[in-house]
Amino acid sequence: MSELYIRVAEDESEEPMEIPSEDDGTVLLSTVAAQFPGACGLRYRNPESQCMRGVRLVEGVLHAPESDWGNLVYVVNYPKVQLYTEPKVCPFIVDNKRKMDEMDAASAVKIKRGFQKTSDLIVLGLPWKTSEQDLKDYFTTFGEVIMVQVKRDAKTGNSKGFGFVRFTEYETQTKVISQRHMIDGRWCDCKLPNSKAGPDEPMRSRKIFVGRCTEDMTTDELRQFFMQYGEVTDVFIPKPFRAFAFVTFADDQVAQALCGEDLIIKGVSVHISNAEPKHNNIHQLFSNFPGGSASWAAMFDRSQYQFPSSHV
Repeated sequence: MSELYIRVAEDESEEPMEIPSEDDGTVLLSTVAAQFPGACGLRYRNPESQCMRGVRLVEGVLHAPESDWGNLVYVVNYPKVQLYTEPKVCPFIVDNKRKMDEMDAASAVKIKRGFQKTSDLIVLGLPWKTSEQDLKDYFTTFGEVIMVQVKRDAKTGNSKGFGFVRFTEYETQTKVISQRHMIDGRWCDCKLPNSKAGPDEPMRSRKIFVGRCTEDMTTDELRQFFMQYGEVTDVFIPKPFRAFAFVTFADDQVAQALCGEDLIIKGVSVHISNAEPKHNNIHQLFSNFPGGSASWAAMFDRSQYQFPSSHV
C-alpha cells in the first residue's frame, strides 16, 4: 500500500506541506505537531458551504472527513493565545516577529499541558525545634498554604528533621522549589518527594534526552530554545558528537511534560524523552544503538555524574 499524504498549512493563503498518514488512513496529531509545534488540531473549508469545519480528533488521532482526506488543504489549529501588541506601549513586541512567534509556541505548549496541580513538597533539614505552626508561618510568606506536617517519631514524638508542605498555587510551588530556605536558623531544601523515588517507583527527572540533534546545534542554542518552556540549569552535548544532548530544567514537571514530544530546532525534528530511566534499564535503553550498549550506557552514566540533578 502506497503511503498517503495530506496537505497541511498554517494558513489557507500559505503553501501547504505534505504530511504522511498512517496505514489505516488516519493522521497522528504528533506527526502534525512535529512540523507545526504547538498544533492542537486541523480544520478545512467545506467546498459546498464554504464554512470551516473541524477534523475529528480522538485520543491524539485525526480521522479523515467522510473517510477521505481528498485534495483539500487542511489548516492547523493552535490554542488561542492573547498577546499585547499595542505599538505605542510595547513597540519591541510588535517589531520583533520572531520573538512573538517564540512566545506563541511556548504559550501553546503550556496550554496543551493544561492546568498544573500542586503537589506535596518535602522539606529537608528542619531543625528539631521547628513546629508545624513555625513551618506554616514561614511558607505563608510565599503564598496560601493548604497543608503543613512535621514528621515525628511515633514513640518519642520528636521531629525526624523533615516535613511536608502544600500550596494552593502552582506558581508558588515552583518559586519555593527554586531556592533554599532559612528556617529557624538552619538552611533547608524543599523539593518534590518523588524526585528521589524508591526502587519500585518511577523516577521523576529534571533532565531530558534530546535525540536526533545535528552537529551544528550548540549548547547556547539549545539553552535559548528550551528556556521558552522553563528555567534551564544545564545543557550537555557529548564529545565526540553522538547526535543527542541532555537538557536539565529547574522544574521536573516541565521536563516530564516535554517527554514524548517532537520539537523543531533549527529546522530539524528532535525527539524528547526521559534522560534518567531506572539504572537497571540503562543497557536495555541503548541496546539498539550502534557500537554496542555497554559503551553508550557508560557514557550515559558519566554524563549523570558530570551534571547532577541537584536542587539549588
